[in-house]
Formats: sequence, C-alpha cells, structure tokens
Amino acid sequence: MKYFDSHAHYYDERFESEINESVDALIDALLRDSVSCIVNIGTSPETSRLAIEQAKRHENMYTAIGIHPSDTRFLSDIDSELADIEALIRDPENKCVCLGEIGLDYHYDGTDKDKQMEYFERQMLLAEKLGVPVSIHDRESHGDVMDVIRRHPNVKGILHSFSGSPEMAEELVRLGYYISFSGTLTFTNARKPREVAAVLPKDKVLIETDCPYLTPHPHRGKINHSGYLSYTGACLAAIWGISEEECARITEENARRVFGI
Repeated sequence: MKYFDSHAHYYDERFESEINESVDALIDALLRDSVSCIVNIGTSPETSRLAIEQAKRHENMYTAIGIHPSDTRFLSDIDSELADIEALIRDPENKCVCLGEIGLDYHYDGTDKDKQMEYFERQMLLAEKLGVPVSIHDRESHGDVMDVIRRHPNVKGILHSFSGSPEMAEELVRLGYYISFSGTLTFTNARKPREVAAVLPKDKVLIETDCPYLTPHPHRGKINHSGYLSYTGACLAAIWGISEEECARITEENARRVFGI
C-alpha cells in the first residue's frame, strides 16, 4: 500500500541539516517503500527551480511552480517574475502539473495584503491562460481567498492543508475544487478538519505532508517526510469508515485526476 503525497517541499534546507542521508537517497527510499508519487511544490522562481532539479532526478516526482504569498515580501518585479514562472511551467522537461503554491497568508503582523493579493490574482489569470490547476495556500484569509476563487470561475485546483469550515469546503467542491488534508488532520485538537473530512465527497479529497512541516501525530516535533503520510491516511480512513488500502486508492486516483498524471 502506497499513498500519493500531493504537496511537499523537499528542497527545504531542513532536509539537508536534519537527516542523516542525502535528500535524494531519502526520496528514492520513500518512493520505493512508502509513496507512489510526490508533487514537489515551489514557492518562488528560485525554489521552483530547486523543485524542478529534484524532480528530474526521480521518476515519480513532479513539480508545482509558483509564488507563495509569504515569498512576495522578497520580490518586487511582478511582470518579470511571472514571466519567469510562465516559462518554467511551459517547459515540458520541468514535469510541472500545477501552478502553486499561491494564495494569501494573513497570519503575521505587518503583512502587505495588497501585494499578496496582486500576486494571487495575477497567478490565477496565468493559470487560466495556461489551463493548469492551482494549489492554493489559505492561512487566516478565508473570505478573501473565496472572493478571488469566485472571480476566476474557469480556474480549478486544490485548497492545500485545508483549515476552513465545512461550509467553505462544500462551496469549494461545488466550484470544482479539491480539498487536501495534511498532518493537521491527526492533531488531537483538530476537530474542524475532521468535521470537514466527514462531509466531503470522497472523490474530492487529497492528502499531503507539506513536508518538512506539519508532521502528523504521534511524530510532532520531528521533521516531516512522505513516510509519515500513512498516519494522515489512517486518520482519514477512520473518519470515512473504510480500510487504509481503500483510502490510499481513492486519494491517489483523485490526485492523478486533478494533476493529470
């Protein structure tokens, strides 16, 4: 039994500093033993290139290329940056299956919401132009994220590591989106994500690690990797009242459908 990891960041510096083997060796072992496929997610032109370099070395690793809302504070030339992102997505050798990670993040004081919104809107337009799905980050910005999604009805994709309400999730599904759950689903205080998972149609749900972050219970505090995806899968299977094998099959089929793999 293997799961599909729909959202990971294996170029993150934590992997080099906190594991006892090379990152490539770790990925090879995970793809052999634990997961069928990994989507390596960029957060800027620079990290998107790092994600691409890794994916080219592993047969069952693909990429998402985009600009994360928190990375916008380091950027200043949106036209050239998005031209760069577009060129990377268009190159078939880059194994890109998604535009992401994009969206809004209002968690930190002093966040430039207008700048984040400009990058989000422009990347939604780019996704429509290129006909690719999006992977959306939404942290403490549910209303504005939904407004952007409603303004772009021709764009479809995924709300990753979903933290909204059951009502929000149900509207997203009606709009053609998939909902992805990370290790937060397993947290002891994760009442809301479990409520959401319980009401969603099974053919609209993905699972992910968001590694090296959001390590599932009982391994919180450790660096996350795709080998821990089974804990999220087991939690989701229990919520649905099905076997872990069936959960792995359903969520993999969903991921392959939305990414076109």
